[in-house]
Amino acid sequence: MLVLGLLVVSLSAASDQFLTAGNLTSLLNNNAVNVIWAVGLLVVLIAGGIDISFAVAASVVQYAAVSVFEALGGGNWLIGFAVAGVLGVALGFVNASLIHGFRIITIVVTIATFNAFFGLLMFFTKGRFIYNLPDWWTTRVVLWEHQSADGRWAELNLPVLVTLVCVVLTWVLIRHTTLGRQLYAFGDNPDGAARAGVSVALMQFVAFGWMGLMAGIGGLMQVNITQEVVPNALIGRELDVLAAVVLGGARLGGGRGTVVGCVLGVLLVAVTQNGLNLLGVSPFAFKMIIGAIILLAISTSNLSVRRPGRRRP
Repeated sequence: MLVLGLLVVSLSAASDQFLTAGNLTSLLNNNAVNVIWAVGLLVVLIAGGIDISFAVAASVVQYAAVSVFEALGGGNWLIGFAVAGVLGVALGFVNASLIHGFRIITIVVTIATFNAFFGLLMFFTKGRFIYNLPDWWTTRVVLWEHQSADGRWAELNLPVLVTLVCVVLTWVLIRHTTLGRQLYAFGDNPDGAARAGVSVALMQFVAFGWMGLMAGIGGLMQVNITQEVVPNALIGRELDVLAAVVLGGARLGGGRGTVVGCVLGVLLVAVTQNGLNLLGVSPFAFKMIIGAIILLAISTSNLSVRRPGRRRP
């Protein structure tokens, strides 16, 4: 939070465009999907796993949802959330089934499903874009708007509200339910948790099912933002989200992470990228920063801080 505050102050001084209502609301609207995905990935990381297939899963949900909506005669927002959620959870369960059934480490499985989902998506869709979508899906729902003195408009849209709901639901899951406590225990010490009666299969299906749910909802919101369905539009955002979550304090080894830290991590990454763009810095610099964050997170994930003079039992 301190680093984020210092960054905001520095960028405000460096660019007169940063601390404007238009830029700040655009920052929230454009990063709403990343926050939704981040809280889903947080649950997976807490459980000791990792998932890099969620962006492709969101793309699969988008195309599959279009077919379902056509079959239902157009649908509406209630049906949309239900369809996207069910499809996303199903894809998350595919990952969980492979991980639990074959006892394969999570990153290997999700690399495989990343390629499998994307290959199948491109094969069946032939890479075509879809612009003819239901009106309810593409119509921008404005929650708040403001016109500044220079005539520029600023607005907060539906994805921001959906993001807030997803953040609250994830916070309730991991902090105020028995499942949440079991996820932390399982991620911190899988063998010990299993001996204590925690179901390994249940933890994996809950973690990856929740990630799938967030992937589906994020895909639904992305279409509302861009007003189109593009097969490869979401590819490449996985590492940005992963870096943001580990920046927020989630440990790649499992057993640690908070929703507040996760949201702050996404905001820190988003503000950094936005600030670099406003200052005219090359986007490759941002990619270098993301790479350094992930490398640092991996290299320090197994380090622990102990009080001097005390022995570990």
